[in-house]
Amino acid sequence: MLDEIGMTNFKAFSRQVVPLAPFTLLTGLNSSGKSTVLQSLGLLRQSYEAGLLDESDDSCGFLLNGEFVELGTGQDVRHNTYVRHRSNDVDDRIISLQVVAGGRSFEWSAEYGQEDDLLRLVPDSQQSTSPLPPELRPLFGRGFQYLKADRITPAVSYPRSHEAAVRRGFLGARGEHTVNFLRANQDSVVEAQGLRLPDAPSGNLLTLTDAWMQRLCPGVNLQVHGIDGTDSVRLSYGFGSTFTADNRYRPTNVGFGLTYALPIVVACLAAQPDSLILLENPEAHLHPQGQTWLAYLAVAAVGAGAQVIMETHSDHVLNGLRIAVKNNLVPAGRTAVHYFRRHELATEMVSPEMNSDGMLSDWPSGFFDEWENSLEQLLD
Repeated sequence: MLDEIGMTNFKAFSRQVVPLAPFTLLTGLNSSGKSTVLQSLGLLRQSYEAGLLDESDDSCGFLLNGEFVELGTGQDVRHNTYVRHRSNDVDDRIISLQVVAGGRSFEWSAEYGQEDDLLRLVPDSQQSTSPLPPELRPLFGRGFQYLKADRITPAVSYPRSHEAAVRRGFLGARGEHTVNFLRANQDSVVEAQGLRLPDAPSGNLLTLTDAWMQRLCPGVNLQVHGIDGTDSVRLSYGFGSTFTADNRYRPTNVGFGLTYALPIVVACLAAQPDSLILLENPEAHLHPQGQTWLAYLAVAAVGAGAQVIMETHSDHVLNGLRIAVKNNLVPAGRTAVHYFRRHELATEMVSPEMNSDGMLSDWPSGFFDEWENSLEQLLD
């Protein structure tokens, strides 16, 4: 499990350390730094996959544009104000990312280049990732999933990539390989008891995907199959008590919510020990009940051994986590809640502690207080 992520001179942060738990919830106003936390991990992952974190020459560095993040150039990722890195002997234009995992610290530092989209590592700043240290397997291993806010939308067909969905077990940063992953693994048994629902007739992946999707839309069921002679797969929805509902619908005739949430559901159900799941705004296009159930699903994935870092604007997601803590589905000590707010060029992080009854130690101004503020005006 990752214990913390540190960022220096990176986007919203001059210098910030973010403690991580098995379930970490990131929230705050827009442009306050929540996405920066996830993007820092995505940047490390895509730089690692490109072989750019463990080289001994000047070709290694942070790959700013790739499969997980598209950050532009150095001027887009450098923080507005510089801070010194380690000591006054080091150029203050250094951009640094640090990961603490299993009691070990790993840090990569790169030189700022205004127009560069590959920020070259500072000499001697490389951390050995070959062979892969076991502490970094959640970040650099097979169980990594990063589902961004702009996920797949309803379509007639989806890509059929054996390399992504089968060999790598990757859903795609937009969830574009989810349907093919589900097609290839639909009969795989989900071992974690917490991910199984009592009304699911079996414990295979497709059946449990149906069961959890029914928490978002009662009665829905899915079918996935390959389209012969093409590199595409097809998804369809049915409504009714049986899997063989006569009338089936294309995603384009069902709406955004179900298809948008499907990668989230599959990522959590496919979670294994040492998986790392990064989720941006999983609540998008879902009604409040569905948002709460997504929190319950993420908690179940944590129970299966995964680490979940979730960015959200939803008080229903937050309350779902609080209820799960109160109902002993996840210990309070295995959760972290961070609220980000911006003061001019600086970003501040406030971290209320979760108590065993689901109550929070602090409720800072701007932290999911809009309902209370609106109610106060209505009653005035």
